[in-house]
Amino acid sequence: MRVLRGRAADPDADRAATRDLLEWVAEAGEPAVRVWAPGRQLAFGRRDANSDGYDAAREAAREHGFPPVERSVGGRAVAYTDSTLAFARITPVDGARTGLQERYDAMVADVLDALAAVGVDASGGEPPESFCPGDHSVSAAGKLAGIAQRVTRDAALTSGVLVVDDREEIAAVLAAVYPKLGVPFDPKSVGSVAAAGGDADRIRDELERALVGDADAAVEQL
Repeated sequence: MRVLRGRAADPDADRAATRDLLEWVAEAGEPAVRVWAPGRQLAFGRRDANSDGYDAAREAAREHGFPPVERSVGGRAVAYTDSTLAFARITPVDGARTGLQERYDAMVADVLDALAAVGVDASGGEPPESFCPGDHSVSAAGKLAGIAQRVTRDAALTSGVLVVDDREEIAAVLAAVYPKLGVPFDPKSVGSVAAAGGDADRIRDELERALVGDADAAVEQL
């Protein structure tokens, strides 16, 4: 399994690195994993970009010190501080119509396994009015992670975000952004690995370990 570590020089290059990894998996027919900290930003989804309040939401993000960016995978807006992790597992597929739920279930199970390894007793699901609401989430005293999926003809990208620390700062910026988009949001719904009593220093390595599983890892550094 190919394992890519680190982040690129800017958000555009960083997203390009993940796209390149997706294309490599489609061509090579081998899986890949990436777990990294993308850096401080407010990532808006496609539904956000079509909202009447999108420009105001972007300005609210800037006012809170979060540069706005757009992403192609996932739902509603997600805030990243320097501690927030993004994660992805890319697997070869035979067509876009099979294995969707199995990949979601496997990713949720792996995130729960990584959290347990650092001392967090988490479960699937999310509180009401959470950030980036969705059916495939993980919570422990608030939402910690959300998971999305993008499937092409030859590869599936199952990816997500994990709040490691800075829950108050994340809640504050999202409380300013979500009303502009007309989306309900409860700041108290935001959790974090640190707030749940987990070892924030170990979670990146444990999450990568869980996503790689029993495969032989061929590690590369950006």
